[in-house]
Amino acid sequence: MNKAQLFQQIKDKSSYLCVGLDTDLDKIPRHLLDSEDPVFEFNRQIIDATHEYAVAYKPNIAFYEALGPRGWESLAKTLEYIPKNIFTIADAKRGDIGNTSKLYAKAFFETMDFDSITVAPYMGEDSVKPFLEFDNKWVILLAHTSNVGSADFQLIIDERDHRPLYEHVIIKSREWATTDQLMFVVGATRADKVERIREIAPENFFLVPGVGAQGGSLEEVSKYGLNSECGLLVNSSRGIIYVSQHENFAKEASKEAAKIQQEMARLLDQYT
Repeated sequence: MNKAQLFQQIKDKSSYLCVGLDTDLDKIPRHLLDSEDPVFEFNRQIIDATHEYAVAYKPNIAFYEALGPRGWESLAKTLEYIPKNIFTIADAKRGDIGNTSKLYAKAFFETMDFDSITVAPYMGEDSVKPFLEFDNKWVILLAHTSNVGSADFQLIIDERDHRPLYEHVIIKSREWATTDQLMFVVGATRADKVERIREIAPENFFLVPGVGAQGGSLEEVSKYGLNSECGLLVNSSRGIIYVSQHENFAKEASKEAAKIQQEMARLLDQYT
């Protein structure tokens, strides 16, 4: 999916909601455990309940890898079930030496046909470039994440120019790809960082975790992060998919997704 197609979907739905499919057998409603493929059945019902409000789905690959071959089968069925006009994100956080990254890219972009993949930038340009060699596919580079440990490295200040490391990652990586290929993961828990990163990367899309369950403010993220083409995909995982543990879980997930979409529509009108 290219940038124009993604932006058109955002406009059509007045939404920039990404639903995270972090599907955990220990957390899904108990009655689903009797189905042939509980993970896929849960995902299927969540997708049916939320697809009119969501512009992206983001399976967290670890939840599927942990189940071995069955998990990969559930992931493949989930990816096939997602409507083709909805953006798909492999939350895999890959990144390795060039030959290995080339195979990771082939796996997620050719074999599984995701639209995008999250990539760790620590090993530098040659570890990221193989993911950028596919038409209409995206790298979503980890920039400033919302976890507590992000301060260990991402906020280290370069004494030469007084920039934190995450700013150097963004500035340097923007030399490798166009804004039609490269997004950044920007945590929502510090709105001042969203504002600063938008100054550095005015036209790139941001994938923003941390809104809702992790304490980030959708209002502040939107105020400081939206641009003329929206420029945001705001993820909600637990806040939507686990809003209920009962048999009506999909209906409750739909209500929560609709509530977020309605707020996003207001914010799009206000800030774009």
